[in-house]
Amino acid sequence: MSDVLVSARGVGYTVDGAELLRGVDATVRSGEVVGVIGPNGAGKSTLVQVLAGDLRPTAGTVSISGHDVTRSTPAELALLRSVYGYRTPDDVPFTARSIVEMGRYPHRLREGNTAEEDLRSVRGAMERTATDDLAHRPFTTLSSGERARVLLARMLAQDAGIVLMDEPTANLDIRHGEHILSEARRLADAGRAVLSVFHDLNEAARYTDRMLLLDRGAVRLEGRPRDVLSAHVLSEVYGQALEVVDHPFLDCPLVLIKR
Repeated sequence: MSDVLVSARGVGYTVDGAELLRGVDATVRSGEVVGVIGPNGAGKSTLVQVLAGDLRPTAGTVSISGHDVTRSTPAELALLRSVYGYRTPDDVPFTARSIVEMGRYPHRLREGNTAEEDLRSVRGAMERTATDDLAHRPFTTLSSGERARVLLARMLAQDAGIVLMDEPTANLDIRHGEHILSEARRLADAGRAVLSVFHDLNEAARYTDRMLLLDRGAVRLEGRPRDVLSAHVLSEVYGQALEVVDHPFLDCPLVLIKR
């Protein structure tokens, strides 16, 4: 895991006098899943949007695959990174297949891309996410779990080397949530760089290689899950008494609420 594909240095983001991020340093390497955790208002979603190039940092620098995001066009960024989560469409007049095909739009201006390649990518993404049978269904008629799988297929069809996810399991049941996170893990194992915001600390403990704990817009801790998931620090940051123990059958920590 030596290739740094995402790099943020001293990143700040201030809007209307509110400092949402301050002095954030973060890296994501090829082959790893980095989890971003922290309480509501810590700046997690803002960080994803800044890393994606959808928000311009007011301080510091962000590069993805060696490209300065502030100097890259949306089309260029779309070939470098895919984003899952914070821009989920709610009411769009498209079929599930059309949604997945949107993932191929950045490639249509790429030299050497063909319609056959687009077709293979869309078909493969839908097979991988078991959404073939939803292809002709209007997106608005799908359940939250079905929508999540279709959006995952769109992300896979985009085939970017960097994957940014913002609470990808929000509003999903256990089975669909595990499917999304297992796919994120597979993408990293195949050489992608994955960064994901987690609301559930135990999901983050199971699926990440490294974690960033954000507190009021700044990085409080960074490192392996066992280093970051400190009962004392988590209790202070979240304002809730927590205990951290060894998971009974997985090689990761388990965060518990103290009653």
